[in-house]
Amino acid sequence: MSSHPLAPYDACVVLSFGGPEGPDEVLPFLRRVTAGRGIPEERLTEVGAHYALFGGVSPINAQNRALVAALAAELDRRGAALPVLLANRNSPPFLADVLAGLPSARVLVVLTSAWRSYSSCRQYREDLARAATGLDVVLDKLPPYADHPAYAPILARLLGDALLADQPTADQPTADQPTADQTTAPQVERVLTVAHSVPIAMDAAAGLPEDGGHAYTRRLQAVTDQIETTVSARIGRPIPHELTFCSRSGPPTQPWLEPDVGDRLEALAAEGVGCVALAPIGFVSDHMEVVYDLDTQARSRAEEAGIRLLRTPTVGTDPEFVALLADLALERAAQARATPDERDSDCAAGCCRNLRADLPTRCGR
Repeated sequence: MSSHPLAPYDACVVLSFGGPEGPDEVLPFLRRVTAGRGIPEERLTEVGAHYALFGGVSPINAQNRALVAALAAELDRRGAALPVLLANRNSPPFLADVLAGLPSARVLVVLTSAWRSYSSCRQYREDLARAATGLDVVLDKLPPYADHPAYAPILARLLGDALLADQPTADQPTADQPTADQTTAPQVERVLTVAHSVPIAMDAAAGLPEDGGHAYTRRLQAVTDQIETTVSARIGRPIPHELTFCSRSGPPTQPWLEPDVGDRLEALAAEGVGCVALAPIGFVSDHMEVVYDLDTQARSRAEEAGIRLLRTPTVGTDPEFVALLADLALERAAQARATPDERDSDCAAGCCRNLRADLPTRCGR
């Protein structure tokens, strides 16, 4: 048996949603994302205009390439170097092409989504099943790492750092306070943690039925509560935190998770709140749902409502986050060595079920 710390794995694949990298790729990308859902072309054109604000380029691919490089470097530093490759569900490099280049391999998959739900876990597993059809490849994946006790403290540290850096002092004016004798900018009074909205029925099916479902919102709320306790203690004053959502895309008749972050900003302004921090805990990197839905749409609504807005970082390539992924990779490899007959067995049967169809998956029992 190999003594390599990541044996029996031959490669690690970082699997992401993907995104366009030029204007000509926008509509083909959106058609792939919405295939089979009956979305009219005019709606795709409307969404495509969001990408046009950024030159038709989603930031997700460049950020994922940076994550791949950081993870590869961390594994190498630990004496556990192996190929770390990027694959996408909806844009090049396509998952099927990446797996086809790894014949007769056992591959460890790292999803760029931290949470339990159909769209953030099982749908990726369905894509893994399609892409691996006809290939002699064994696939395992990391568990949803938002469940790991080390994940929330990373988010709390990033938020706390941003809040401390934003606090003006008499000898350190802010952009809103050009001179020290002017009134200081208002301090953050409320934190809105933000995650991608999903249909309420999808959240109800998240996790295992015997656990009561709602694994997506239950964990998001638990992380929000943990961050509030940690950050308030670090800042030295209580700052209420609320869980909100963005990027709703379903028909108006379909109930989705609320409150919408923009609606909540306007409601807080009506309550007299003058400064709010947005913490995009539901996202690993600053992709389109962050740079458009938060940095563009939500910021515009905050300005119109008279709220000063601070947007805090995603985990991105934060060294502690990359180290957590490396820890989980080494743990999964040790598990695979200890139970060599258990393959493609990472998720329990019935977890985060597909409400539309029962499709084949990989990395599940």
